[in-house]
Amino acid sequence: MSVLAEPMAGSRPRTPAGRVVATLNRSVIHVALGLIGLIWLVPTLGLLVTSFRPRSDIQATGWWDIFQLHLTLDNYRQVLEAQGMLQAFVNTVFIAVPSTILPLAICALAAYAFSWVRFPFRDTLFLIVVAFLLVPVQVAFIPLLTTSRDLVPDLQLTRGYVAVWLAHTAFALPFGIFLLRNFFITLPPDMIEAARIDGASDFRVFSTIVVPVSVPAIAAYGIFQFLWVWNDLLMALVFVQDSSKFPMTRAIQNLLSQYGTEWHLLAAGAFLLMIVPLIVFFSLQRYFVQGLLAGSIK
Repeated sequence: MSVLAEPMAGSRPRTPAGRVVATLNRSVIHVALGLIGLIWLVPTLGLLVTSFRPRSDIQATGWWDIFQLHLTLDNYRQVLEAQGMLQAFVNTVFIAVPSTILPLAICALAAYAFSWVRFPFRDTLFLIVVAFLLVPVQVAFIPLLTTSRDLVPDLQLTRGYVAVWLAHTAFALPFGIFLLRNFFITLPPDMIEAARIDGASDFRVFSTIVVPVSVPAIAAYGIFQFLWVWNDLLMALVFVQDSSKFPMTRAIQNLLSQYGTEWHLLAAGAFLLMIVPLIVFFSLQRYFVQGLLAGSIK
């Protein structure tokens, strides 16, 4: 009997009916995912439309009333100029960028050490790091705030950005080390050993071999950390004491307390807070997807 006469096990016969069924299955999945995505986008679309509408229109009709839409940029002008949101935007950048780069560098170095450097109690220390994932960050706020404000009063860490940088970095380390270490251990051992035989130091192996092939995982963690810091309110409330250095999340909170019924201003401020994470996510989406799948297949 000819081998070509029988279809391969587990494969769908390449017949017109089989291709139609496969196309229908993919179409149903795509339609379902499209509907889910549309449902998730409806609040964002409503917020965007509301941010451009005058206050009188918001109080009279809903944002979906396309026949009575009168759009204006005055909401954004008022929020940026009168409410100080532009300075808050700059403050958020000053907080988010170092709070992403610092833990990213430390986590990558620590993950490499836990993966490819032999030292006493390596696995025990890694289990301790993983155990820190179970500790709620809220329980450490009071000790950290007391330490940064009282034990080193001359530095005035809470009057600037240093305290919030250190806090974000400290709380990001366990997850970052865990995530990157799980990817680094999937790298081919022969590649690492060949570089060491050629005389490369651990830092050279890390910088010239591990980092270039681990860009998806490192980028995925960087996206996670940046979005977390950008949208954070709790640490900003605790570790940023100078009102001139408040990030956008605290500015939005103040805007809410002062203008609780000014929905046009709240919508404009909220969308300004959202726009940067959206740009970062969609521009780095390729790395984000690759990083989520990194290490799943060797």
